[in-house]
Amino acid sequence: QVQLVESGGGLVQTGGTLRLSCAASGSIFRINAMGWYRQAPGNQRELVAAVTRIGSTNYADSVKGRFTISRDNAKNTVYLQMNSLKPEDTAVYYCNADINTIAPAYGKTYWGQGTQVTVSS
Repeated sequence: QVQLVESGGGLVQTGGTLRLSCAASGSIFRINAMGWYRQAPGNQRELVAAVTRIGSTNYADSVKGRFTISRDNAKNTVYLQMNSLKPEDTAVYYCNADINTIAPAYGKTYWGQGTQVTVSS
């Protein structure tokens, strides 16, 4: 059993800052890639940012230069630092992780419940 729990969402004004956290817990052997996705009402879920275990990152074009993804492997936690927020960033943000569990020891994809980010104009 693996659980991902997001935190840090909230309501901010345009130009504000939020920091999202996602902590993985359970029978974890190793976490491979981790990422953040978001979904606004009526929209498809989209990749925001992803980071490999060794630190290679990818970002959606819409957030490059504003968002930073990072991870703490010792804490099984991934973060998303969001600066210069815009109303278009409003969405539910979901944590995603590819994880090898202790048993069985093959990789699977897990999702968090989501945390709401609202940016007002």
